[in-house]
Amino acid sequence: MSDVLNSLVDQRAIIVYVIVGVVVFAEDALFFGFILPGETAAILGGVSAGLGHVNIYWMSAIVVVAAILGDTVGYEIGSRWGYRLLGVKWLRRREKQVESARAFLARRGGPAVFLGRFIAFLRAFVPFLAGVSHMHYRRFLAYNAAGGVVWGVGSVLIGYLAGNSYQMIEGAIGKWGAIAIAAVVVAGLIAWAVYRRVRERRSQ
Repeated sequence: MSDVLNSLVDQRAIIVYVIVGVVVFAEDALFFGFILPGETAAILGGVSAGLGHVNIYWMSAIVVVAAILGDTVGYEIGSRWGYRLLGVKWLRRREKQVESARAFLARRGGPAVFLGRFIAFLRAFVPFLAGVSHMHYRRFLAYNAAGGVVWGVGSVLIGYLAGNSYQMIEGAIGKWGAIAIAAVVVAGLIAWAVYRRVRERRSQ
């Protein structure tokens, strides 16, 4: 998956849209946040937009809609089959993360759905646990949509600014120098996302 994401910015527009949308959706809908880096995909989608390969507005809309729908599916799965799935071996191995997310949701309620969007392991588990706890769906949807919009647009814009920087640098120092700098910027964004993910795991 990481190899696919690393080459994402060079793909045709339709492929970029599909991969970014699927990864962002699956991260939340299937609570695979530790496997599918939705935030990285959204940022790289923004980089692709900054390079002119895709449309920034379409990319932002796809990321936001995928995030909201993914959380909604996660909520429905939790609401219907949550207690059964909590006994699955894969989730039992992540008992500490699940309990941490459950405690966060119990303390914060609706705002936890919004805030959880910005933390990797909470992004994966909070919608599911909101369904398990039968949080009122309209309340869940309001915070889910707000978090999806802020996180989605913000993540894409981070990548977009990096892509625009590439274009400005290319005009000043040439294509190969711009490619080298862009590679460093993208690598830094990925390293930042990985560092945050590792730090969150250690804190648990």
